Amino acid sequence: MTSEQIKQQLNDALKPDLLEILDNSATHAGHAGASSGGGHYHVTIISAVFEGKSLVQRHQLIYQALGDLMKQQIHALGINALSPSEETKGSL
Repeated sequence: MTSEQIKQQLNDALKPDLLEILDNSATHAGHAGASSGGGHYHVTIISAVFEGKSLVQRHQLIYQALGDLMKQQIHALGINALSPSEETKGSL
């Protein structure tokens, strides 16, 4: 369920061209964060909103978009946030 919540909130807030969410929670079973119910996720997101923004600003936008999910449902979040122009350069 949390992967779907993450997807919905990021789509609504950042209108990404690409959004991939990996749920790595199972690989962290027994970890302290997992015992409290928080999952481990990795997000790859490409959005025009990130154009001209620093890495810190991009992460802040993602944390804002996820809001309360960051307090309990998400224990760890890996982020790969790119603008469309950066993604294009990487594929050449």
